[in-house]
Amino acid sequence: MENKIENIELSYLTLDDYEALKQATLQSYGGMPNSYWKLEEIGRLITLFPEGQVVIKVDGQIAGCALSIIVDFDKIEHQHTYDDITADPDFKIHDAKGDVMYGIDVFIKPDYRGLRLGRRLYDYRKELCEKLNLKGIVFGGRIPNYHKYAGELTPKQYIDKVRHKEIEDPVLNFQMSNDFHPVRILKNYLEGDTASGEFAVLMEWDNIYYTKPTKKPSSVKNVVRLGLIQWQMRPYDGLEDLMHQAEYFIDSVAGYRSDFAVFPEFFNAPLMADFNHLSEAEAIRELAKYTEEITNRMAQLSISYNINIITGSMPEVVNDTLYNVGYLCRRDGSTERYEKIHVTPDEAKVWGMQNGHELKTFDTDCGKIGILICYDSEFPELSRLLADEGMDILFVPFLTDTQNGFSRVKLCAQARAIENECYVAIAGSVGNLPKVHNMDIQYAQSAVFTPCDFSFPNNGVKAEATANAEMILVADVDIDLLRELHNFGAVKNLKDRRKDFYILERVKK
Repeated sequence: MENKIENIELSYLTLDDYEALKQATLQSYGGMPNSYWKLEEIGRLITLFPEGQVVIKVDGQIAGCALSIIVDFDKIEHQHTYDDITADPDFKIHDAKGDVMYGIDVFIKPDYRGLRLGRRLYDYRKELCEKLNLKGIVFGGRIPNYHKYAGELTPKQYIDKVRHKEIEDPVLNFQMSNDFHPVRILKNYLEGDTASGEFAVLMEWDNIYYTKPTKKPSSVKNVVRLGLIQWQMRPYDGLEDLMHQAEYFIDSVAGYRSDFAVFPEFFNAPLMADFNHLSEAEAIRELAKYTEEITNRMAQLSISYNINIITGSMPEVVNDTLYNVGYLCRRDGSTERYEKIHVTPDEAKVWGMQNGHELKTFDTDCGKIGILICYDSEFPELSRLLADEGMDILFVPFLTDTQNGFSRVKLCAQARAIENECYVAIAGSVGNLPKVHNMDIQYAQSAVFTPCDFSFPNNGVKAEATANAEMILVADVDIDLLRELHNFGAVKNLKDRRKDFYILERVKK
């Protein structure tokens, strides 16, 4: 357009717009007879679903239009025609309780093309779909350049070549650039559409925020508050004294309405001071005798303070074999166990600790989580397996004595957040234990890491504790932002993996 545009407005279609709509439709479809909607049809659409009928006006003149209805996807999922959707002037196929929005028309007048007004109409539909909690948007998309290749390509081959930019199709290209994907070929979809060979492509856009309606109350949260306990190693006068300190921190993070309280690896190590007369290997097996009692008490505290507790890690003896384990104590009273898969050379050499064998995600009222103990975070295969199971938050309780050891955990945790498009929370211990062998000093800076994309901090750091200071760190993470990242991120680390080139799978025993 050569004239300066002063106003662009998106508004609901009304019957007062009908004559202007009719003329705009005729101009958009080249004056084809019967290409415009009848007055009674527009009136019925406005009555049934007013939010679904919108026009875009430029300086008061209709420049484009989008018409939609709501349908039950199961009824139109397979082969159907445009007439099946629109031939009935009463639109009985419209179902206010349906689960998808069906686009029955969208156009931009020739004079206004090139202004990306069509994108505005598509964006409106997406926002409406999210607002109404529908599964997605579908429609039959024309493939107007197919007639040029019908003698040599099937519709499927044609679509593949359009996807790979080997063939230009203005309609299909536009739809795919707006995040719609082909579902299936529709035969004899639009009678008279010789350019498309009367084929169409069922295009679909998925609403990543869709929540299946349920009659049961749901407590799954989208914004999750993490409470990380940067625990100071100090002498304690027995188990009661240690649990008193643990409850103090749980009370503190629960007071901020945190959903998780996260303890570090071997936070109960100060209790080994009573066993210094024994060898290191014997002392840690004595410490393991406290694990069941501590877990039981943590489980009670999780209920009392209405908070999910990740107990960091503790030694545990199973069939005379020593493991490094922890427990997820949910606020509903249930508990689950996790193991350290890779013990460090020092753990194996000094304590005789053995590698664990169980890796899994955990369902919580805040979504799926994963837990890796310290050294495990330095092996990307483990977190990738958890990500494949739908993990949103990875917790890493750790214990490092020097800054270089801490840097390994920190940098690997940040890498895990980026490559798995998830949040990673690390919680460690500070201070020193001069009276406990093999537990001399600790260095930590607990933190919450994020992916690096537009909706997250530029440096991928949501929050950090003060290094080497006893404190709590409370931070909120938004799970919905991960859903957006998975689908619309600048890069898509999970989706773009070359599974045709490499695979990761568990060893079956």
